[in-house]
Amino acid sequence: MNKAIIVEGKTDREQLLKVLSEPVEIICTYGTINQTNLERLIDEEKYDEIYVLVDADEPGNKLRRSIKNIFPNARHLYTRRMYREVASTPLEEIYDILKNAHFDVKEIL
Repeated sequence: MNKAIIVEGKTDREQLLKVLSEPVEIICTYGTINQTNLERLIDEEKYDEIYVLVDADEPGNKLRRSIKNIFPNARHLYTRRMYREVASTPLEEIYDILKNAHFDVKEIL
């Protein structure tokens, strides 16, 4: 099964890679909100499942809305507002988010 997680940036990707124990393509948008660029960046037919985990701020919400319009079947994952950014979310929280979405994750000590 091919899975992809859409994030905003490189530090978000690095945070997820610390926790994931299965092969997942992590796609960084680098702030891309334009529909054409999103469609070019994400080949929907390449994946069985697409997930979205972006920051809990206005740019993240705007990106999330754009993704919902283009990829209505994508599953949206959320970090808590108190952390604001995926990159600043504690690993334990990232672990819980991914585990609850049925990803294989590394055991955190």
